[in-house]
Amino acid sequence: MKWMRALKKTGQIAACLIALVPTSGQAEPEMSGPPTIAIIIDDMGNTLETNQQAINLPAPITFAFLPKLQHTPLLAEQAYAKGHEIILHAPMENQHNLPLGPMALTSHMDSTSLSSTLRESIASIPYISGVNNHMGSLLTMDRLAMTTVMAEINRYPLYFVDSRTTPDSVAQKVAEAQGIPTLARDIFLDNETSIEAIHKQFTRLLEIARQKGTAIAIGHPYPETVHYLEQALPGLGELGISIASVKGIWAIRHNSQPMFAEPYTPSRSAIIARNTTPTTAHQE
Repeated sequence: MKWMRALKKTGQIAACLIALVPTSGQAEPEMSGPPTIAIIIDDMGNTLETNQQAINLPAPITFAFLPKLQHTPLLAEQAYAKGHEIILHAPMENQHNLPLGPMALTSHMDSTSLSSTLRESIASIPYISGVNNHMGSLLTMDRLAMTTVMAEINRYPLYFVDSRTTPDSVAQKVAEAQGIPTLARDIFLDNETSIEAIHKQFTRLLEIARQKGTAIAIGHPYPETVHYLEQALPGLGELGISIASVKGIWAIRHNSQPMFAEPYTPSRSAIIARNTTPTTAHQE
């Protein structure tokens, strides 16, 4: 589109959103605050330069780090120092046999292996607040495996976000059944990495937030995604939209109730993981 090519060149993405965000024609829901979005950036830890550009985005972002990658510890430290939220991007088996990298959780693993592998992944990420799934279109359909995974997550003060890489995922339901604070993504920003496609998805994200009060998007540290967000995020205030971490979205949806009964510090989960052993109940 000619207008989008011009928009990309002039950097006027945020201003253009004011005119382009559609309205539903229905009354907006009553809320105590403005419509609010959260953005999770997955696949962090692979590269320094692009990941650091993402960390410098001018808004509170939730960064999902892959475990046991060379740059994960440093980047997680840098992201936390910038005030961002840190979660584990736990690799889970997909339907297409795509490579998962270190610490993958698969349907061939028994409950002990699933638990111990996830425990090691959790311990490897500094300042962790939660977990979401990397891929997982096969494993998140497996209720028995998800029961084991959520039993391990439930040992910590951690939330879970279902990335919903398949409509048949049972991950969120299993997490809720175990009392884990849980949410699910509403859209992916960059399944297509053109600026036009990302703009369309971001517009959808804002519309969902207007309709429901809150919305969660997942993106990746692609150059196109980072460039788009650099331009779009500063203009959210003009649109009457707020942006928050995933924990912030959960608080909005639960009348500001705390996620966990006990006081929580971001590094606590890693400390627990390094100094405890699983109970029999969590081995089932």
